[in-house]
Amino acid sequence: MAQIYYAPAASSRDQTSIWLVDAVVVLALAGLVYALALAAARLTAPIAATVPIDLRASALPAYAGLSVARMAAAYVLSLAFSLAYGRLAAAHRRAERVLLPLLDILQSIPILAFMPGVVLALVALFPSTNLGVELAAVILIFTSQAWNLAFGVYQSRITIPRDFNEVATLYRLNGWRRFTRLELPAGVISLVWNSMMSWAGGWFFLIAAEQFTLGDKDFRLPGLGSYLKTAADAGDVGALLLGLAALLAVILLLDQLVWRPLVAWAEKFKLEQTEAAAPPTSWLLTALRRSALVSWLGERAWPALGDALDRLLARWAPGPGAPAPAGPPLLRPGRLLGLAALVALGLAALWGGWSVVRLLRELTLADWADLPAAAGATFLRTLAALGIGLVWTVPAGVAIGMQPRWARRAQPLVQVAASVPATALFPVLLLVLIGLPGGLNLAAVALMLLGTQWYILFNVIAGAQAIPTDLREAGVVYKLRGWRRWRYLILPSLFPYLVTGMITATGGAWNASIVAEFVTFGGEQYQAFGLGSLIAEAANDAAYARLAAGTLVMALLVVCLNRLVWRRLYRLAERRYRLD
Repeated sequence: MAQIYYAPAASSRDQTSIWLVDAVVVLALAGLVYALALAAARLTAPIAATVPIDLRASALPAYAGLSVARMAAAYVLSLAFSLAYGRLAAAHRRAERVLLPLLDILQSIPILAFMPGVVLALVALFPSTNLGVELAAVILIFTSQAWNLAFGVYQSRITIPRDFNEVATLYRLNGWRRFTRLELPAGVISLVWNSMMSWAGGWFFLIAAEQFTLGDKDFRLPGLGSYLKTAADAGDVGALLLGLAALLAVILLLDQLVWRPLVAWAEKFKLEQTEAAAPPTSWLLTALRRSALVSWLGERAWPALGDALDRLLARWAPGPGAPAPAGPPLLRPGRLLGLAALVALGLAALWGGWSVVRLLRELTLADWADLPAAAGATFLRTLAALGIGLVWTVPAGVAIGMQPRWARRAQPLVQVAASVPATALFPVLLLVLIGLPGGLNLAAVALMLLGTQWYILFNVIAGAQAIPTDLREAGVVYKLRGWRRWRYLILPSLFPYLVTGMITATGGAWNASIVAEFVTFGGEQYQAFGLGSLIAEAANDAAYARLAAGTLVMALLVVCLNRLVWRRLYRLAERRYRLD
């Protein structure tokens, strides 16, 4: 006779725990809605002529909330941009020839090179409310977050195993389903760690985004960045330490509530057949999995929404073998849209080029003569920062990524170290290093290192974490130890991630040169000769011709590096270092 087994009913304690988690989730959603309402009220408030920054400790919670809101808005924009841009560059060879060098230029151009135009244009567009200044801050933070995300999406897309792509083709997945079923899951680990790096980069340039002066005009926003900048300018060490403490508290809170759960969740997207013995864990993710509300959203609401999107987007992106749209190829909607976008970009490029040529006519021969030597000085500092960063980040990143015990301890420390704005610490570095041989040149390399080494470290951690457990166990079976283990297992697995880390670190070094070579502290200016200081001084003096010339020289150097180095390394990663 068959027996019927009943699952044991949840105990009253477990039921109370589930209801408690649901209550916390509902309260968190209500708090998010309330925060969005406050942000909307601030955006529509009348713009103030001057915004005083309160250095009292009581102002820090509100400032921290405003800064996190700007960072979140910039991150959402960066994520959408990077997913579209990276996928387009990886999927189409012709587009890649233009998009990759353009991306390299965009991530290398210092924020001050285009900040004046962005701020003035948006303030003129919204002259009576805070919307223009707030949008300018979000866009400027976006420029410090988006580029490494886009490179990470591109790298994960070109290194998808060939048999996975063949299966997707065999099942005739359209563009949307291929993206959601194959490309996005394959890049989740890289995307999570590069997202952490993007937030760290956003914190790094938060001061520049929230407090910016252009000639006699002062554009500042209340937030942690403006608080730290005001405290540093006033020489108020107590307020500076309070601001850094608030920043550290926000970073640790985000680590526990956002990044640690995402790292633990991303483990399931690893390309392996054997489960890791000690995968990353998160107390918050464990608690959310007990929530009835979250379970309903994951099992009912989200799949229903995904199916609806699949049906809708399948019409726009038909899979292989689908009947071609009627009409001549050149008159199809997708082709017409692409041609229109190409014509618009061409006209914008012509107008921009003519405007720059007219602007550069103001420069003298002496101005042009300073540029090659300045570019060479900054290039040497960039190489020094990149070399020093590689020496320690590769072994440290491998140790953190391959050993969960180290990852649990080191992840928040790395987050904190990468997120603290080096510009807030630079006065201390300046006082310590200014008396040593090399003086300000050594201090500039140190600051550039603080702004670049984390790009390499986070990508190395992502690459080490993505090494399949099968390969690690094979290395143990074949007794790979020491240098042989690095040569045959670790370095080949890390190579695509390392290329992404180095290219984004190089761009970060060029970007950091504007704050490393031109420093204001305690009413005094410290300047090291280089392209970064030339651009920073031109922006400070509203000398647009010198600003444009310095930016063009930097763009030329970046294009040469892309052609000679980065594109070849990406081709090598795609050809030899993929899990096939």
